[in-house]
Amino acid sequence: MSVPVSASPADLYRHGLRLLLDKDIPGWVGLWAEGGVMEFPFAPLGWPRRLEGREAVAAYMRPYPERIDLHDFPEADLRIHETADPRTIVAEMRGVGRLVGPGRPFDMTYIAVVTVEDGKFTSYRDYWNPLAVLETDADGAEALR
Repeated sequence: MSVPVSASPADLYRHGLRLLLDKDIPGWVGLWAEGGVMEFPFAPLGWPRRLEGREAVAAYMRPYPERIDLHDFPEADLRIHETADPRTIVAEMRGVGRLVGPGRPFDMTYIAVVTVEDGKFTSYRDYWNPLAVLETDADGAEALR
């Protein structure tokens, strides 16, 4: 299911979450502008902090389904806030599932600041919880990378 170029940033974001739950990484990457930038300001040492361009985002996300089996982004935990800039939203959410390798539960909270232009993500700052990684053993932490 494609999202029209005129989709609001919130609609595009929600569509992206559905694609991630469907493990449609190529579809999710297709929501990105060619020069889009994804940043992880709270990434632990040794983890990527900035991905520049759709291809870098694609390379980072390609193995995601083999590492994390996402089951849900509970609607009760999803809050999308509009900002003074109509292109930008702030999303609060929680992703739940299982770490594929170790088979342990995955439960991560996120805050994302997302900018959309011409129906594509151009900036995505993902403030995920690094404490969840630090509380996981080496196998679990490797599964998240």
